[in-house]
Amino acid sequence: MAPSLTVWFDSSCPLCQREIALMRRLDRRGAIRFVDLRASDAACPIDRAELLARFHAEETGQLLSGAAAFGAMWRAIPILRPLGLLAGWPPLAPAFEAAYRRFLRLRPRLQKLFR
Repeated sequence: MAPSLTVWFDSSCPLCQREIALMRRLDRRGAIRFVDLRASDAACPIDRAELLARFHAEETGQLLSGAAAFGAMWRAIPILRPLGLLAGWPPLAPAFEAAYRRFLRLRPRLQKLFR
């Protein structure tokens, strides 16, 4: 089965390393293609700095960012699919995005903690 979702990640980020390792273990069907933005041959659909600043995924040709990208990744993994569906449900999508933005403010401190 060819991957139906592409996820870009930063392999130099300790949080990303752990999260992507977990997602790879959970993605038993191989539905996700993970692209390391630090690899010299990484194909980037937009500016690399923008991809490093926020989480991005491409689902059925549509580039998603932030909580929407997380929702797409979760939907591709059967055990996380219910959470992904909730993240994509229009009444809840703004709450997921707000939580993601709060996480972005905490991320630098968390990265230091995990280094």
